[in-house]
Amino acid sequence: MASESKPADLLPRQPIHVIIAPIRHFMHIESASGVVLLAAAAVALAAANSPLGEAFLRFWQQPAGFRLGGFHLELSVQQWINDFFMAIFFYVIGLEVKRELVLGELREFRRAALPLAAALGGMIVPAAIYLLLQHGAAGERGWGIPMATDIAFVVGCLAVLGSRIPVGLRIMLLSLAIADDIGAILVIAIGYTGNVNWAALAASLVAVAIIIGFMRLGVHNKAIYLFLALWVWYAVHASGVHATIAGVIVGFLTPTRARISERRLGLIIDRSLRFMRGEGRRAANERYAVLRQMELAARGSIAPLERFETGLHPWVGFAIMPLFALANAGVRFEVADLADPVAVAVMLGLVLGKPFGVLLFSWLAVKTGLARQPSGVTWGVLTGGGFLAGIGFTMAIFISGLALQGAMLGTAKVGILAGSVLSAAIGMVLLIVLLPKKAPPQPHG
Repeated sequence: MASESKPADLLPRQPIHVIIAPIRHFMHIESASGVVLLAAAAVALAAANSPLGEAFLRFWQQPAGFRLGGFHLELSVQQWINDFFMAIFFYVIGLEVKRELVLGELREFRRAALPLAAALGGMIVPAAIYLLLQHGAAGERGWGIPMATDIAFVVGCLAVLGSRIPVGLRIMLLSLAIADDIGAILVIAIGYTGNVNWAALAASLVAVAIIIGFMRLGVHNKAIYLFLALWVWYAVHASGVHATIAGVIVGFLTPTRARISERRLGLIIDRSLRFMRGEGRRAANERYAVLRQMELAARGSIAPLERFETGLHPWVGFAIMPLFALANAGVRFEVADLADPVAVAVMLGLVLGKPFGVLLFSWLAVKTGLARQPSGVTWGVLTGGGFLAGIGFTMAIFISGLALQGAMLGTAKVGILAGSVLSAAIGMVLLIVLLPKKAPPQPHG
């Protein structure tokens, strides 16, 4: 017997659901994947400091590649993860950023002003603190490390407090992290790009132009776009610009609108139902044609951005990010490493720079009238959220691998891990103390 639909499934969707539904789905996945990411990081850290540590770290440097005719590509296991699989991670980031810019909190300046100001302060101040401590030193190039926020861990922390967290703080931190991602993308593209191979970069632009042209022509074959996306990735990789930027580019190109409107879909379904009830002609191949058209219409009524974000998000959260943590979070360290100048600069950037920058720039935005404070988000609660924004795990480790090498890379990772743990602990304590024990009333959508 078929299960009955929930009553809520039969209610008409309101405009607010366009914003709320993706946020709920996003935060549900992120809160669970944060636990998996934390476990993977703990395993990597334990393995690197075990008697098998050398073998564990050496494994990720093993070469791996393939040959296809005259084409040959070989990278280390770690490079495949950081350059190829993380490009899929950045593709999802590109989708999330585009969704927020087109449909979400960032589409209107008045609503976006506060998270944008908070994100800007949360990038500028940590980088300034790092540069202040490392100016002229060997680790100066790592200024971008403490700039980004790890949304998986942030949402995981918010999930622990459950409904006590005001909706305004949830949405603001999510928007802040996405704005942070925009900044991190620019930092990677501009600050950590070496010598550029302009011919390869031009080849990537040709692929982008073809993608845009095919979209304008109405080509919908996924295999063609997958081939073109791989072309963009390889060309960007060969250009000297970090290959993950290709994921962002393709993400931005993904359409936000469905090909088939809900009205047209309803007409096609209505005609199909009339046919299935026996109305009209029933030629031998007509049933297949009618049902096939209804299937294609149903698929076409889902925007590509929604389809790929929903489909890839679990793979990114539960496979790619934990794999990245396993390959990159393993670092051999001693307690003395916490006093290393690079580690100290990273820690202070995350633990002090993030909350101070978030709070200062948010206060300026509110006092100048550019933004308004969300309901239920006091300055104390916002300070707690600012400390949570100092959890910089995934993107911080990613940027550290681009900026530093050797022993400095190891101590930077120690600073990232210690700074992220301290930021999480302080932020959680502040929110537990400042938030009401009873869940605040939530606005109805």
